[in-house]
Amino acid sequence: MAMEATEIENLILQAFPDAQVEIKDLAGDGNHYAATVTAEEFRGLNRVKQHQMVYAALKGKMDGSSGELHALALTTKAPE
Repeated sequence: MAMEATEIENLILQAFPDAQVEIKDLAGDGNHYAATVTAEEFRGLNRVKQHQMVYAALKGKMDGSSGELHALALTTKAPE
């Protein structure tokens, strides 16, 4: 089952309302995306923690073989 880019963006924005989010469909199949998320909540946190926060915001959509989202290449950062 594929996901729309807007659904990914909406889930991330629910967790980080003031974030800047850019989603790209890498393969055109609705399963392989790249996301860049810039959020103040990431300030002072290492990249692993930032990514964990984004995965938590996806509410299980990437969990195991039953997940709706197969691959998400993440870039996260705090605003400059």
